[in-house]
Amino acid sequence: MKEFDAISKSIRSLSIDAIEKAKSGHPGLPLGAAELATVLYAKILRHNPKNPNWIDRDRFVLSAGHGSMLLYSILHIAGYDISLDEIKNFRTPSSKCPGHPEYGHTPGVEATTGPLGQGIAMATGMAVAEKMLEAKFNTNEIKLFSHYIYALVGEGCLMEGISNEACSFAGNNKLNNLIVFYDKNQITIDGSINITFTDDIQKRYESYGWYVQETSMYEYENIEKAVEKAKAQNKPSLIILNSIIGKGAPTVQGTSKAHGSVLGKEGCTKAKQELGLDPEKYFYVDELAYSYFNKKQIDFTKTEADWNELLKQYEIKEPEKYAELKLLFDEDAETLNARIENIHLPVYSVGDSISTRSASGKTLSPLALALPQLVGGSADLEGSNCTKLENETYFSSENYSGRSIHFGIREFAMAAICNGIKLHKPFIPFCATFLCFSDYLKPALRLSALMKTPVVYIFSHDSFYVGEDGPTHQPVEMLAGLRATPNCFVLRPADAEETQEAWKFALRSKETPVCLILSRQNLPVIQKHDTNWKTNFCNGGYVVHQPAGKIDVTILATGSEVSLALDSLSLCKTKQVQIISVTCKELFEKQSKEQIEKLLNGPISERRIITCEAGSRQGWEHWCKDRRDCFSLDEFGISGEANEVAKQLSFTAQDLANLIER
Repeated sequence: MKEFDAISKSIRSLSIDAIEKAKSGHPGLPLGAAELATVLYAKILRHNPKNPNWIDRDRFVLSAGHGSMLLYSILHIAGYDISLDEIKNFRTPSSKCPGHPEYGHTPGVEATTGPLGQGIAMATGMAVAEKMLEAKFNTNEIKLFSHYIYALVGEGCLMEGISNEACSFAGNNKLNNLIVFYDKNQITIDGSINITFTDDIQKRYESYGWYVQETSMYEYENIEKAVEKAKAQNKPSLIILNSIIGKGAPTVQGTSKAHGSVLGKEGCTKAKQELGLDPEKYFYVDELAYSYFNKKQIDFTKTEADWNELLKQYEIKEPEKYAELKLLFDEDAETLNARIENIHLPVYSVGDSISTRSASGKTLSPLALALPQLVGGSADLEGSNCTKLENETYFSSENYSGRSIHFGIREFAMAAICNGIKLHKPFIPFCATFLCFSDYLKPALRLSALMKTPVVYIFSHDSFYVGEDGPTHQPVEMLAGLRATPNCFVLRPADAEETQEAWKFALRSKETPVCLILSRQNLPVIQKHDTNWKTNFCNGGYVVHQPAGKIDVTILATGSEVSLALDSLSLCKTKQVQIISVTCKELFEKQSKEQIEKLLNGPISERRIITCEAGSRQGWEHWCKDRRDCFSLDEFGISGEANEVAKQLSFTAQDLANLIER
């Protein structure tokens, strides 16, 4: 088809020139996979370039995000709001075309990709969200949701462990709305794929429960047929596309040089000559390519209009379901907050003893009952993380309406799948594991923060008080690592009441992932000096204990160490001690000097401050005039009963009292 050839040629033309002008980029994939992008956006995808956020659109995730010029080129040609000037300014701060696709930055980009493997995992999450919508809102008469999730992966994505985790999850749950294309060019940066990767991909994916086909990257009709076959299956599909990296660029074609290096002036000239382009014409787009999509826009608009008409019928025939659908997608922050505040939660009294993980579980179920958009689960630790949703069923191939998700022992994929669920909309996903395993999922949490995607992360078993499991399960440095992530709030509640407020805070978050750091051991519900503590909780900290006289020492404590600090008071002989519960260090430190000094009842410069946390000192040092006033742990724990471990590590109320009196 000459129009398709014109589109493919134009993708290659734009990619060559944009990468050359930027003097950086990855030409291999855009040159090698132009035909796929062409047939996908011109024929296969159900989408509307004039409304990239249409609810029932198909999603396409470029998991191999380094090939971003493939995506930018086809989005521009197809009519998305990406001008030729944006393409010309590829990889510059002013352009909508950054080095790797970034969600929220570029129309038509469904997820931030580049860290290989995360794209296919997020696509899996999108497929989960679509299945949930199907099960919740489709009726026998009206199929309101019926879209597909597509992704393009390369060898790098398939080598990364996260793709194994996510694809195993997808196969187990028979996500037949997930169709993945594998750009099989058999080249990586270091050379031929055979030096590191000789897996039989077909057998591997068949073992996951996927339907696998293989064809050429360069046969439009065969790609279409493969997609149609995939749609007929009751399982996710992998379409292996045999390709040539850097196709059409004779100086690098089929070699590792095509992956991530510019072609250079001579290489660009020869590539354009090979493709039948004028070497002296830059950023060329064939008029046939533009005209095809200009005409096709009528179909794109009609497809969305037809769906909107279906939605009107749905409103008439299913008014209750329509009202819930509208609430899920359109609820404003004020209404959501009012609903959260009106949820009946357990009431606690001072002195009640309960772990914050248990308090979280007792908070979570009532929240889920009132908030149908709340979905999620644990990495095979539901009982330990206390994430079971009472009276809710489990998501599975037999029950896509289930809101509880068994992620299996797949922390990294779990977090990325939750990113995909959130990106798809309209759900609020949560996931859970032990704090010591947070590093398994950290790269996905980083993307949550980067994409401003407010996933709720539950990390229980938050310190050496785990006890007998020993140092492998006793987190020390994880809190500092989480806090080092920009746009990420880490909340470590001190008791059951704080845990409830932490959950409310997390559910109200609009652009920031929230980590709830929870104890395994029981903690007493504490008496709070600050009568306005719930408001100040959201500012990052409040006064728990205020002495009657002049304050000698202020303790900044988090989580279980708040009650430890309170226990130390009776052991102090000469010092007047103020205790502040730092609920979220990042928010606490965002306050102005004046706000902090109001909490302290005096100037910071005149106050001795002790920080108290059963974890790494890192990040607390600037609060203390003497680094010895960081009451912290900078060594791995030991195996034993929690209180005995505390004595061995010199981390008891008496040890804190000794420090206060020093």
